[in-house]
Amino acid sequence: MNFREDFVCQSSINMASIDLEDHTFRITTDTSIKDLILSIKSVGLLNAPILINKTSGFQIISGFRRISACLSLGMTEIPARIVDPDSKKLECVKFAITENSLQRTLNLIEQSRSLYMLSGFYKDKEHLAKAASVLGLPDNPSIINKIKKICKLSRDIQNGVLLNTISLSMALELEMLEKDEGSAFAVLYEKLKLSLNKQREILTHIKEIAIIDNISIINLLTKSHLREITDDKELDRSQKINKIRLYLKQRRFPEITRAEKELEIKIKNLKLGRDMKLIPPKDFEGRGYRLNLYFESLEKLKNHKLKLDKIIQNPSLEGILE
Repeated sequence: MNFREDFVCQSSINMASIDLEDHTFRITTDTSIKDLILSIKSVGLLNAPILINKTSGFQIISGFRRISACLSLGMTEIPARIVDPDSKKLECVKFAITENSLQRTLNLIEQSRSLYMLSGFYKDKEHLAKAASVLGLPDNPSIINKIKKICKLSRDIQNGVLLNTISLSMALELEMLEKDEGSAFAVLYEKLKLSLNKQREILTHIKEIAIIDNISIINLLTKSHLREITDDKELDRSQKINKIRLYLKQRRFPEITRAEKELEIKIKNLKLGRDMKLIPPKDFEGRGYRLNLYFESLEKLKNHKLKLDKIIQNPSLEGILE
């Protein structure tokens, strides 16, 4: 279908006849209009919004920000491109996606909104992928299936995706939780700016603690010591992350944490100094220990040998290796 042939020329539309509450076709996540206000004041409205005439007034297909900017400028009428009222909803969806994707690269939420709208008309994943490809959207069926879910997640998770504090993979993991739980994790991740590995570590620990201690995830996130650490204004971001990880580890693995503290005391009694380090097996699984030595000369290595003889005789070492 030819895009231009489906418009009916109309010089202007009364602002009062436009339904500003209907966001059915909204693609953009940007709500700022300051730049548009300056542009319209300077050179006028260069790209007229796209509308379709419905029984209750005009529905916006594209141009939500432009219309808001014009309203802010006190305009009562606006030039618009009017789509034939007999146009099918799928055609309007394609108009909305095309109008946005031609102006810029769509962010992940905008891609999600676009794919979600398209998916309502293409039940077959191959046909959906083909339609998406034509409109400049991701065309891998597996990726499409993941991305289209994002726009239906909580506002906090979507904001995290927009701010790049939550990846697509983590957003999909949070989707598996209750809505308030996913939102609480999103807020925590935004505050701490965590790497994906640390996000997964914290998510895993909290889910496991909730099961073991028979308490809710939301309780752990909002009513435990974790919340106190997060809100502590005396701690910087790095300190908060370290304290939270330690707190969760202690709750999830109390026996390992206790053993680590006991081992720390015993190692201290060995008086290894700064140039020696005794490393136990990870999580005490196994019996193999490693001893790291640092030296700059043969003389220092000889000193290490003498020191090792004393360490071997130290009763604390026997207690460590038992």
